[in-house]
Amino acid sequence: MRREGKGHDVARLILRATIGGTMIAHGMRHGRTLDGTAGWFGSIGFRRPRLQAQASAVVEVGAGALLVAGAATPLSAAAVIGTMAVAARSVHMRKGFFITGEGYEFVLNLGAATAALAALGPGKYSVDRALGMDRRLSGVPAAATAVAVGIGSAAAQLAAFWSEPQTTSATTA
Repeated sequence: MRREGKGHDVARLILRATIGGTMIAHGMRHGRTLDGTAGWFGSIGFRRPRLQAQASAVVEVGAGALLVAGAATPLSAAAVIGTMAVAARSVHMRKGFFITGEGYEFVLNLGAATAALAALGPGKYSVDRALGMDRRLSGVPAAATAVAVGIGSAAAQLAAFWSEPQTTSATTA
């Protein structure tokens, strides 16, 4: 069996920084434009849109920061996966695959990369490793847990707060 080298740990760090940094950027944008974000959440069918805007900012920044640090990796991965599942269902699925048409391409890739990171673990350069937490839940069980908790949380949020917005057809009388 081949031992993993520093390259694997650097790859994990790159994944954590890229995914986490992306989530922090999204969350900061939502937090800085809370009124606009709340209006957008309302327009896509969410009840209590201000709460949704606030929650998205907190969850995205928090999960992103935890991923960058490599802390609570399966839990922070679940938060990202859940966020991407909510985005996919509430906005992107009905628009097709490609991001150029606001499709689900980006959220699928970010969610899949996050699930892969949960399976790989945070690596040597992480808070989880420093605390010995990376061995408690790792590999396939970590990925399965992150995906199950993420999808379950997304389903609960969508059931509690979202309904498909009514489309209005532009007909002439």
